[in-house]
Amino acid sequence: MTGLVIKLAPKERILINGAVIENGDRRGRLTIVTSGANILRLKDAIHPRDATTPVKRVCYSAQLILTGDCDPAQAKPGLLKSIEELSQVFTDSDSRSLLTNATKALLHGEYYKFLKVLRTLLPREERVLNSRMG
Repeated sequence: MTGLVIKLAPKERILINGAVIENGDRRGRLTIVTSGANILRLKDAIHPRDATTPVKRVCYSAQLILTGDCDPAQAKPGLLKSIEELSQVFTDSDSRSLLTNATKALLHGEYYKFLKVLRTLLPREERVLNSRMG
């Protein structure tokens, strides 16, 4: 069986196609076999007031697709433009590889994967912003 495997901590909540699902008292594991399901770990959700940096804003936009609050076809051009802008800042080969993977996921409609890859850039972004401020 193939599909997306999500491991959940006790009491962790996840949003799947608009429904909030809460895990029980023990660790759990879900296999999502339906392609195109919209999934968001609520612990990873970014509040609109916290979307204050370029990477966080792109993550938030991707999150809106996963929650069903934004039409993917309308959001895709802006997200691609944002990835291009991020590639001007994150020029090391590892970051470029991540941005390429994010772009591929976006183009294939894999929005959960797109968000997951982008989230790996958050610590890098924080280092870049701190180095420019300090």
